[in-house]
Amino acid sequence: MRTQLYEYHKRLAKMTDFSGFEMPLWYMGIQMECLAVRNHAGIFDVSHMGRAFIKGPDSEAFLNYLTPNDVSKLKPGRAHYTVLCNERGGVVDDVMLLRVDENLFLLVFNAGNRAKDLVWIEAHRKGFNVDVQHVSDEVAMIAIQGPKARGVVEAACEGDVSSVGRFGCGYLNFNGVNCIASGTGYTGEDGLEIFVPNATLENPGNAMKVWDTLLSVGEGDSLTPCGLGARDVLRLEAGMCLYGNELNESITPFEASIGFVVKLDKEADFIGRKALEEQKTHGVPRIRVGVKLLEGGVPRKGNSILHNGEVVGEVTSGTFSPILKCGIAMGYVKPEYREPGIKVKLKIRERYVNGEVSPLPFYDTSMYGWRRTRTNNK
Repeated sequence: MRTQLYEYHKRLAKMTDFSGFEMPLWYMGIQMECLAVRNHAGIFDVSHMGRAFIKGPDSEAFLNYLTPNDVSKLKPGRAHYTVLCNERGGVVDDVMLLRVDENLFLLVFNAGNRAKDLVWIEAHRKGFNVDVQHVSDEVAMIAIQGPKARGVVEAACEGDVSSVGRFGCGYLNFNGVNCIASGTGYTGEDGLEIFVPNATLENPGNAMKVWDTLLSVGEGDSLTPCGLGARDVLRLEAGMCLYGNELNESITPFEASIGFVVKLDKEADFIGRKALEEQKTHGVPRIRVGVKLLEGGVPRKGNSILHNGEVVGEVTSGTFSPILKCGIAMGYVKPEYREPGIKVKLKIRERYVNGEVSPLPFYDTSMYGWRRTRTNNK
Protein backbone atom coordinates (compact mmCIF):
# COMPACT_ATOMS: atom_id res chain seq x y z
CA MET A 1 0.00 0.00 0.00
CA ARG A 2 1.04 3.60 -0.59
CA THR A 3 0.20 7.09 0.65
CA GLN A 4 -0.68 10.22 -1.29
CA LEU A 5 2.98 11.39 -1.00
CA TYR A 6 4.58 8.15 -2.22
CA GLU A 7 6.12 9.66 -5.37
CA TYR A 8 8.04 12.23 -3.28
CA HIS A 9 9.39 9.56 -0.93
CA LYS A 10 10.31 7.22 -3.78
CA ARG A 11 12.60 9.87 -5.32
CA LEU A 12 14.40 10.94 -2.14
CA ALA A 13 14.09 8.43 0.69
CA LYS A 14 15.37 5.05 1.78
CA MET A 15 12.11 3.11 1.77
CA THR A 16 10.83 0.41 4.09
CA ASP A 17 7.74 -1.69 4.67
CA PHE A 18 5.61 -0.67 7.66
CA SER A 19 2.30 -2.39 8.31
CA GLY A 20 2.06 -3.15 4.60
CA PHE A 21 2.83 0.44 3.50
CA GLU A 22 5.82 1.51 1.38
CA MET A 23 7.09 4.32 3.62
CA PRO A 24 10.25 6.44 3.98
CA LEU A 25 12.64 5.06 6.61
CA TRP A 26 14.99 8.05 6.33
CA TYR A 27 16.16 10.79 3.95
CA MET A 28 19.46 12.08 5.40
CA GLY A 29 19.82 9.57 8.23
CA ILE A 30 17.85 8.72 11.37
CA GLN A 31 20.10 10.52 13.87
CA MET A 32 20.34 13.70 11.77
CA GLU A 33 16.57 13.78 11.38
CA CYS A 34 16.00 13.26 15.11
CA LEU A 35 18.29 16.17 15.94
CA ALA A 36 16.62 18.34 13.30
CA VAL A 37 13.25 17.82 15.04
CA ARG A 38 14.64 18.43 18.53
CA ASN A 39 16.50 21.60 17.51
CA HIS A 40 14.56 23.00 14.53
CA ALA A 41 11.62 21.33 12.77
CA GLY A 42 10.82 18.15 10.86
CA ILE A 43 8.01 17.21 8.50
CA PHE A 44 6.56 13.69 8.33
CA ASP A 45 4.09 11.96 6.05
CA VAL A 46 1.80 10.09 8.44
CA SER A 47 -0.94 9.37 5.90
CA HIS A 48 -0.53 5.65 6.53
CA MET A 49 -2.42 6.12 9.81
CA GLY A 50 -6.17 5.52 9.85
CA ARG A 51 -8.73 8.33 9.85
CA ALA A 52 -12.48 8.27 10.20
CA PHE A 53 -15.08 10.99 10.67
CA ILE A 54 -17.74 10.11 13.22
CA LYS A 55 -20.76 12.39 13.11
CA GLY A 56 -24.40 12.54 14.05
CA PRO A 57 -26.59 13.41 17.05
CA ASP A 58 -25.30 10.46 19.13
CA SER A 59 -21.62 10.87 18.25
CA GLU A 60 -20.60 12.08 21.75
CA ALA A 61 -22.56 9.31 23.50
CA PHE A 62 -21.17 6.67 21.11
CA LEU A 63 -17.55 7.74 21.59
CA ASN A 64 -18.06 7.97 25.35
CA TYR A 65 -19.12 4.30 25.25
CA LEU A 66 -16.34 3.29 22.86
CA THR A 67 -13.48 4.91 24.81
CA PRO A 68 -12.69 5.25 28.56
CA ASN A 69 -11.76 8.94 28.36
CA ASP A 70 -14.54 11.48 29.04
CA VAL A 71 -15.72 12.73 25.66
CA SER A 72 -18.37 14.93 27.30
CA LYS A 73 -15.48 17.11 28.58
CA LEU A 74 -14.01 17.45 25.09
CA LYS A 75 -15.18 20.82 23.79
CA PRO A 76 -15.43 21.70 20.07
CA GLY A 77 -11.99 22.76 18.88
CA ARG A 78 -10.19 20.40 21.26
CA ALA A 79 -8.52 16.98 20.96
CA HIS A 80 -7.41 14.28 23.35
CA TYR A 81 -5.46 11.02 23.40
CA THR A 82 -7.45 7.93 24.33
CA VAL A 83 -7.76 4.20 23.67
CA LEU A 84 -10.28 1.64 22.52
CA CYS A 85 -10.58 -1.07 25.18
CA ASN A 86 -12.01 -4.57 25.04
CA GLU A 87 -14.18 -6.00 27.81
CA ARG A 88 -11.06 -7.23 29.67
CA GLY A 89 -9.63 -3.71 29.71
CA GLY A 90 -6.99 -4.60 27.11
CA VAL A 91 -6.11 -2.00 24.49
CA VAL A 92 -7.63 -2.65 21.06
CA ASP A 93 -5.82 0.49 19.81
CA ASP A 94 -4.57 3.85 21.03
CA VAL A 95 -6.10 6.77 19.16
CA MET A 96 -6.33 10.54 18.90
CA LEU A 97 -9.81 12.08 18.95
CA LEU A 98 -10.53 15.56 17.57
CA ARG A 99 -13.84 17.28 18.26
CA VAL A 100 -14.01 19.45 15.17
CA ASP A 101 -17.58 20.58 15.80
CA GLU A 102 -20.36 19.75 18.25
CA ASN A 103 -21.36 16.57 16.42
CA LEU A 104 -18.33 16.04 14.18
CA PHE A 105 -15.34 14.05 15.43
CA LEU A 106 -12.19 12.89 13.66
CA LEU A 107 -10.70 9.65 15.01
CA VAL A 108 -7.05 8.92 14.16
CA PHE A 109 -5.80 5.38 14.66
CA ASN A 110 -2.78 3.20 13.92
CA ALA A 111 -1.93 2.10 10.39
CA GLY A 112 -1.69 -1.57 11.27
CA ASN A 113 -5.09 -1.49 12.97
CA ARG A 114 -7.10 0.23 10.22
CA ALA A 115 -9.24 -2.79 9.32
CA LYS A 116 -9.51 -4.11 12.89
CA ASP A 117 -10.62 -0.76 14.33
CA LEU A 118 -13.27 -0.20 11.69
CA VAL A 119 -14.75 -3.66 12.37
CA TRP A 120 -14.65 -2.90 16.13
CA ILE A 121 -16.36 0.47 15.69
CA GLU A 122 -19.00 -0.99 13.42
CA ALA A 123 -19.67 -3.87 15.84
CA HIS A 124 -20.47 -1.47 18.70
CA ARG A 125 -22.46 1.31 17.00
CA LYS A 126 -25.82 -0.49 17.23
CA GLY A 127 -28.37 1.73 18.97
CA PHE A 128 -26.42 4.95 18.31
CA ASN A 129 -27.50 7.42 15.63
CA VAL A 130 -24.04 8.00 14.13
CA ASP A 131 -22.41 7.89 10.73
CA VAL A 132 -18.86 6.52 10.40
CA GLN A 133 -16.95 7.65 7.32
CA HIS A 134 -13.55 6.02 6.69
CA VAL A 135 -11.42 8.66 4.92
CA SER A 136 -7.84 7.37 5.22
CA ASP A 137 -7.39 7.22 1.45
CA GLU A 138 -9.17 10.53 0.81
CA VAL A 139 -7.63 12.76 3.49
CA ALA A 140 -3.81 12.94 3.68
CA MET A 141 -2.07 13.56 7.01
CA ILE A 142 1.13 15.56 7.51
CA ALA A 143 2.90 16.18 10.82
CA ILE A 144 5.27 19.11 11.38
CA GLN A 145 7.13 18.94 14.70
CA GLY A 146 9.84 20.80 16.57
CA PRO A 147 10.48 24.16 18.25
CA LYS A 148 10.27 26.02 14.91
CA ALA A 149 7.26 24.09 13.57
CA ARG A 150 4.62 26.64 14.53
CA GLY A 151 6.61 29.46 13.00
CA VAL A 152 6.82 27.58 9.70
CA VAL A 153 3.07 26.86 9.74
CA GLU A 154 2.28 30.51 10.52
CA ALA A 155 4.32 31.61 7.51
CA ALA A 156 2.80 28.97 5.24
CA CYS A 157 -0.92 29.35 5.93
CA GLU A 158 -3.82 31.73 6.21
CA GLY A 159 -5.50 31.40 9.59
CA ASP A 160 -4.89 31.88 13.28
CA VAL A 161 -2.31 29.25 14.24
CA SER A 162 -2.38 30.44 17.85
CA SER A 163 -6.01 29.28 18.04
CA VAL A 164 -4.78 25.73 17.39
CA GLY A 165 -2.81 25.38 20.60
CA ARG A 166 -1.59 22.24 22.31
CA PHE A 167 -4.41 19.67 21.85
CA GLY A 168 -6.52 22.25 20.04
CA CYS A 169 -7.97 21.82 16.54
CA GLY A 170 -9.33 24.12 13.86
CA TYR A 171 -9.06 25.08 10.20
CA LEU A 172 -5.99 26.51 8.43
CA ASN A 173 -5.64 27.27 4.71
CA PHE A 174 -2.46 26.32 2.86
CA ASN A 175 -2.12 27.71 -0.66
CA GLY A 176 -5.88 27.48 -1.26
CA VAL A 177 -6.38 24.13 0.48
CA ASN A 178 -8.57 24.37 3.58
CA CYS A 179 -7.29 21.82 6.10
CA ILE A 180 -8.15 20.65 9.59
CA ALA A 181 -5.14 21.12 11.90
CA SER A 182 -4.56 19.89 15.44
CA GLY A 183 -1.90 20.73 18.01
CA THR A 184 -0.86 17.11 18.35
CA GLY A 185 1.97 14.81 17.30
CA TYR A 186 4.00 11.84 18.46
CA THR A 187 7.53 13.14 18.94
CA GLY A 188 7.24 14.90 22.30
CA GLU A 189 7.80 18.25 20.56
CA ASP A 190 5.36 21.06 19.93
CA GLY A 191 3.85 21.13 16.46
CA LEU A 192 0.80 20.37 14.40
CA GLU A 193 -0.81 17.57 12.46
CA ILE A 194 -2.51 18.71 9.26
CA PHE A 195 -5.38 16.81 7.60
CA VAL A 196 -5.55 17.55 3.86
CA PRO A 197 -8.98 16.97 2.24
CA ASN A 198 -9.73 15.79 -1.30
CA ALA A 199 -6.35 14.07 -1.60
CA THR A 200 -6.96 10.60 -2.94
CA LEU A 201 -4.29 8.09 -3.91
CA GLU A 202 -5.28 8.59 -7.55
CA ASN A 203 -5.36 12.40 -7.31
CA PRO A 204 -2.94 13.47 -4.54
CA GLY A 205 -2.56 17.08 -5.77
CA ASN A 206 -3.77 18.75 -2.57
CA ALA A 207 -1.40 16.67 -0.42
CA MET A 208 1.58 17.59 -2.60
CA LYS A 209 0.54 21.26 -2.61
CA VAL A 210 0.50 21.46 1.21
CA TRP A 211 3.71 19.39 1.57
CA ASP A 212 5.58 21.53 -0.99
CA THR A 213 4.28 24.78 0.53
CA LEU A 214 5.53 23.84 3.99
CA LEU A 215 8.91 22.68 2.67
CA SER A 216 9.36 25.83 0.60
CA VAL A 217 8.46 28.18 3.46
CA GLY A 218 10.41 26.18 6.03
CA GLU A 219 13.65 26.00 4.09
CA GLY A 220 15.14 28.93 6.01
CA ASP A 221 14.16 27.37 9.34
CA SER A 222 15.92 24.10 8.52
CA LEU A 223 12.66 22.21 8.02
CA THR A 224 13.77 18.64 7.34
CA PRO A 225 11.80 15.78 5.75
CA CYS A 226 11.88 12.87 8.20
CA GLY A 227 11.11 9.18 7.90
CA LEU A 228 9.64 6.56 10.18
CA GLY A 229 13.04 5.72 11.66
CA ALA A 230 13.31 9.15 13.29
CA ARG A 231 9.66 9.07 14.32
CA ASP A 232 10.21 5.83 16.24
CA VAL A 233 13.33 7.11 18.05
CA LEU A 234 11.63 10.42 18.91
CA ARG A 235 8.51 8.79 20.36
CA LEU A 236 10.69 6.43 22.42
CA GLU A 237 12.75 9.33 23.80
CA ALA A 238 9.41 10.97 24.68
CA GLY A 239 8.25 7.80 26.48
CA MET A 240 5.28 7.24 24.17
CA CYS A 241 3.78 3.81 23.50
CA LEU A 242 3.87 2.05 20.13
CA TYR A 243 0.98 -0.29 19.46
CA GLY A 244 2.26 -3.84 19.02
CA ASN A 245 5.21 -3.10 21.32
CA GLU A 246 4.00 -1.40 24.51
CA LEU A 247 0.29 -1.93 23.83
CA ASN A 248 -1.85 -4.87 22.79
CA GLU A 249 -5.19 -6.44 23.66
CA SER A 250 -3.84 -8.10 26.83
CA ILE A 251 -2.25 -4.92 28.27
CA THR A 252 -4.47 -2.41 30.09
CA PRO A 253 -3.98 1.39 30.21
CA PHE A 254 -3.03 1.16 33.91
CA GLU A 255 -0.27 -1.34 33.13
CA ALA A 256 0.93 0.83 30.24
CA SER A 257 1.21 3.87 32.56
CA ILE A 258 -1.41 5.75 30.53
CA GLY A 259 -4.11 5.50 33.20
CA PHE A 260 -4.87 9.20 32.62
CA VAL A 261 -7.06 8.12 29.65
CA VAL A 262 -9.37 6.15 31.98
CA LYS A 263 -12.04 8.32 33.60
CA LEU A 264 -13.78 5.99 36.04
CA ASP A 265 -15.68 8.95 37.49
CA LYS A 266 -17.50 9.74 34.25
CA GLU A 267 -21.22 9.00 34.27
CA ALA A 268 -21.35 7.08 31.00
CA ASP A 269 -20.69 3.36 30.86
CA PHE A 270 -17.89 2.25 28.53
CA ILE A 271 -16.40 -0.94 27.18
CA GLY A 272 -13.97 -2.42 29.71
CA ARG A 273 -15.17 -0.37 32.70
CA LYS A 274 -15.72 -3.34 35.05
CA ALA A 275 -12.30 -4.88 34.37
CA LEU A 276 -10.54 -1.53 34.75
CA GLU A 277 -12.38 -0.75 38.00
CA GLU A 278 -11.22 -4.09 39.42
CA GLN A 279 -7.62 -3.46 38.37
CA LYS A 280 -7.69 0.05 39.80
CA THR A 281 -8.79 -1.46 43.12
CA HIS A 282 -6.45 -4.46 43.25
CA GLY A 283 -3.40 -3.10 41.41
CA VAL A 284 -1.48 -4.18 38.31
CA PRO A 285 0.73 -7.28 37.91
CA ARG A 286 3.23 -5.39 35.72
CA ILE A 287 4.01 -1.79 34.80
CA ARG A 288 5.67 0.01 31.88
CA VAL A 289 8.94 1.76 32.76
CA GLY A 290 11.88 3.38 31.03
CA VAL A 291 15.42 2.01 31.30
CA LYS A 292 18.54 4.07 30.52
CA LEU A 293 21.80 2.21 29.91
CA LEU A 294 24.83 3.19 32.01
CA GLU A 295 27.33 1.67 29.57
CA GLY A 296 27.55 0.90 25.84
CA GLY A 297 24.88 -1.14 24.10
CA VAL A 298 21.67 -0.78 22.13
CA PRO A 299 18.66 -2.52 23.66
CA ARG A 300 16.08 -4.22 21.49
CA LYS A 301 12.59 -5.65 21.88
CA GLY A 302 12.70 -8.98 23.72
CA ASN A 303 15.78 -8.29 25.85
CA SER A 304 15.37 -9.56 29.43
CA ILE A 305 15.40 -7.05 32.33
CA LEU A 306 17.17 -8.41 35.43
CA HIS A 307 17.56 -7.28 39.05
CA ASN A 308 20.08 -9.07 41.28
CA GLY A 309 20.25 -11.90 38.75
CA GLU A 310 16.48 -12.45 38.61
CA VAL A 311 14.50 -11.76 35.43
CA VAL A 312 11.94 -9.12 36.44
CA GLY A 313 10.73 -7.94 33.05
CA GLU A 314 11.21 -7.64 29.30
CA VAL A 315 12.04 -4.82 26.87
CA THR A 316 9.29 -3.84 24.45
CA SER A 317 11.19 -1.09 22.55
CA GLY A 318 14.85 -0.10 22.51
CA THR A 319 17.17 2.19 20.57
CA PHE A 320 20.14 4.57 20.76
CA SER A 321 19.14 8.10 21.78
CA PRO A 322 20.85 10.81 19.69
CA ILE A 323 20.37 13.48 22.38
CA LEU A 324 21.27 11.35 25.41
CA LYS A 325 24.09 9.52 23.59
CA CYS A 326 23.20 6.19 25.21
CA GLY A 327 20.89 3.23 24.82
CA ILE A 328 17.32 3.63 26.07
CA ALA A 329 14.44 1.20 26.37
CA MET A 330 10.91 0.77 27.57
CA GLY A 331 9.54 -2.47 28.94
CA TYR A 332 7.35 -4.13 31.52
CA VAL A 333 8.57 -5.05 35.01
CA LYS A 334 7.03 -6.22 38.25
CA PRO A 335 5.57 -3.16 40.04
CA GLU A 336 8.15 -3.30 42.86
CA TYR A 337 10.87 -2.42 40.30
CA ARG A 338 9.15 0.69 38.88
CA GLU A 339 10.93 3.41 40.87
CA PRO A 340 13.47 5.58 38.97
CA GLY A 341 17.04 4.89 39.98
CA ILE A 342 16.66 1.14 40.61
CA LYS A 343 19.68 -0.57 39.08
CA VAL A 344 18.93 -3.29 36.53
CA LYS A 345 20.75 -5.20 33.82
CA LEU A 346 19.59 -5.86 30.27
CA LYS A 347 20.60 -9.07 28.54
CA ILE A 348 21.61 -7.87 25.07
CA ARG A 349 22.57 -10.95 23.10
CA GLU A 350 25.01 -12.68 25.49
CA ARG A 351 26.02 -9.51 27.40
CA TYR A 352 24.58 -8.22 30.66
CA VAL A 353 24.57 -4.43 30.35
CA ASN A 354 24.14 -2.11 33.35
CA GLY A 355 21.21 0.30 33.37
CA GLU A 356 18.73 1.96 35.67
CA VAL A 357 15.02 2.60 35.70
CA SER A 358 14.46 6.08 34.30
CA PRO A 359 11.64 8.65 34.45
CA LEU A 360 9.74 9.27 31.20
CA PRO A 361 10.33 11.16 29.01
CA PHE A 362 14.01 10.33 28.95
CA TYR A 363 15.15 13.86 28.10
CA ASP A 364 15.42 17.02 30.20
CA THR A 365 12.05 18.73 29.61
CA SER A 366 13.57 22.17 30.23
CA MET A 367 15.76 21.62 27.14
CA TYR A 368 13.61 19.47 24.83
CA GLY A 369 9.95 18.79 24.15
CA TRP A 370 6.76 20.83 23.96
CA ARG A 371 7.04 22.25 27.48
CA ARG A 372 10.40 23.78 26.58
CA THR A 373 9.00 25.19 23.37
CA ARG A 374 5.97 26.72 25.03
CA THR A 375 8.14 28.36 27.66
CA ASN A 376 10.38 29.86 24.98
CA ASN A 377 7.35 31.18 23.11
CA LYS A 378 6.02 33.13 26.05
